[in-house]
Amino acid sequence: MLDRFLPVWIGAAMVAGLLLGRWVTGLGDALAAVEVDGISLPIAAGLLVMMYPVLAKVRYDRLDSVTGDRRLLVGSLILNWIVGPALMFALAWLLLSDLPEYRTGLIIVGLARCIAMVIIWNDLACGDREAAAVLVALNSVFQVVMFAVLGYFYLSVLPGWLGLEQTTIDASPWQIAKSVLIFLGIPLLAGYLTRRLGERAKGRQWYEDSFLPRLGPWALYGLLFTIVILFALQGEQITSQPWDVARIALPLLVYFAVMWGGGYAMGALLGLGYERTTTLAFTAAGNNFELAIAVAIATYGATSGQALAGVIGPLIEVPVLVALVYVSLALRRRFPSHLESPTEKVQSAAANEGV
Repeated sequence: MLDRFLPVWIGAAMVAGLLLGRWVTGLGDALAAVEVDGISLPIAAGLLVMMYPVLAKVRYDRLDSVTGDRRLLVGSLILNWIVGPALMFALAWLLLSDLPEYRTGLIIVGLARCIAMVIIWNDLACGDREAAAVLVALNSVFQVVMFAVLGYFYLSVLPGWLGLEQTTIDASPWQIAKSVLIFLGIPLLAGYLTRRLGERAKGRQWYEDSFLPRLGPWALYGLLFTIVILFALQGEQITSQPWDVARIALPLLVYFAVMWGGGYAMGALLGLGYERTTTLAFTAAGNNFELAIAVAIATYGATSGQALAGVIGPLIEVPVLVALVYVSLALRRRFPSHLESPTEKVQSAAANEGV
């Protein structure tokens, strides 16, 4: 029931969050105040609950097969750290040239590569969990090293070369590392220890056949909770500025579609198979909204247009990537699977032939 009607539950969560933020006076301010060192505790709780079950499903003894796949790793680095930021820069200047605050906010969103919610989109689309864990970890390392460097390049250096308006960001390596440690390090360690201890105590068959089915639904509970909180935090601002939201949404829609489609095209060209192609596409399309919002607030203030653009990012990303999950599943038969055993391949072929 939860999986089958997931779009309904996500839509209901979005509406509930908007209505709560609009009707309950002071709710947004109260939720925003519950934070530690700039980290929103309600959002952090939702993301951790969402990611932990998926990372507990990862078979960590299979990671070697992913790290040895240079096509996947190089493809992900190109999409995430060359194509993604450049595309968002181009879209921001093309579609928001008259709105400098929103334009800067979108460029910051493009620099923050996804390390959290992409885990759930990949899992829903039946991507390669082990590959997702490796690519997310790879993005995390590059994020700590490259975020501030690319921010300086795309907000100051490149606009200067092109004769455009220049600006800066305030992003310390510790701030970025903190985001990585909280939103990836904690659930990754918890998932790894859960599998190791669970398999050691009762074996892999019990762990995967009995324990994981009970743990699995909590990922979607965490997702729905996070969506409600995100929309409640900005419900009044979103409903009171619909035209601004629409202006910000347009480049985001183009960005998500192009990055996801580019990931699928690259995966097909490299012959990665459905699972790893799907993982490549979703890790390229998603963004680390928590980091983008935190940097925008630290540099420009909580009520700035840059912060609003950062907030609109996940509000557009959630419905768009949910839709792309179903597009991925529809494309599944067109891609060979590189993760099936020989017996499973025979069974899959027989099923496709109607046997």
